Amino acid sequence: MTNKERYSEWIEAQDYVPLFLMPWWLDAVCAGKEWDVLLAEDNEGKIVGALPYLLRKRAWFKFIIMPQQTPIGGIWVTPEVTGDRWKTAEVCRQLKEQLDTMGLAYYYQQYLPGSLCVDAMKAYGFTVKERTTYRVDDLSDLNKVVESFSKNKKRQLQKALSLHAERTMDVEDFYRFHCHCLATRKRRISYSREFLLVLERKAKRAGQSEILSICDADGNVLAAAFLVWDRHYMYYLIPTYDSTFGESGAGALLVLEAMKRAREKHVMFDFEGSMNKGTAKHYQQFGSTATKYYSVEKYYKPIFRLAVWFQKLREWGMH
Repeated sequence: MTNKERYSEWIEAQDYVPLFLMPWWLDAVCAGKEWDVLLAEDNEGKIVGALPYLLRKRAWFKFIIMPQQTPIGGIWVTPEVTGDRWKTAEVCRQLKEQLDTMGLAYYYQQYLPGSLCVDAMKAYGFTVKERTTYRVDDLSDLNKVVESFSKNKKRQLQKALSLHAERTMDVEDFYRFHCHCLATRKRRISYSREFLLVLERKAKRAGQSEILSICDADGNVLAAAFLVWDRHYMYYLIPTYDSTFGESGAGALLVLEAMKRAREKHVMFDFEGSMNKGTAKHYQQFGSTATKYYSVEKYYKPIFRLAVWFQKLREWGMH
């Protein structure tokens, strides 16, 4: 039995595993690429921790990075390990030793908020950097949630009174709309149509995704979002809006309607983070709470850092 097969069986037996670590999710976001998993075991051969990963290859380099549209990865441990620093360190030691044998040039993953694995990996020589996501954990009283919005967002909601939400947008239409919205700001989309089709099909089959759109009385789509969720959180994964309707309040209404959907599903709401200051400020205006999580990385081959630097220079020269 392969590690992926063992991992899939193990996942089925767990009470809860975050959406982004589910095998079907990894199949979707790594379609056409190579993903696998490292496993940590106790003295009886029972799995106590896992590190699913996307392996990429460029020239003579092998490296692990986050898949597209996947904000969280890294190590997941069993409940009996969670909260126990010694057991967590032992799981991380096993996984770190396996990583060391892979001949990697570089390793990078973003770990779950509150994971003790971050400290353990730091102790083993990995570089840890703080990141931030924004969450609304209590949606039981939506009036109270709206009261926590900034004055600016409340004004935008007033402007959006003539707009309405729909849940019938086709995935192809969503992709075209996203491309259009970015084009109005002279930007290009970061994922392919085929990528979104595969992700939407697998997520829809799992019953864990929805496309939400905001329309005016004439049926024009002003804003839309691709939402995904698990048993704990709904993620505002891919939001977009048409800047030509910037004064319509559609963006604020889109967030509120997404929160309503999260409330209906009895889960909390996660804006899926942003290290962009403008986006972060936007999310903060919806009464969200900043939640820290961490990236964990290591350059196994220093020359890879130089290769990344040259690649960035090439990309900048293309714009």
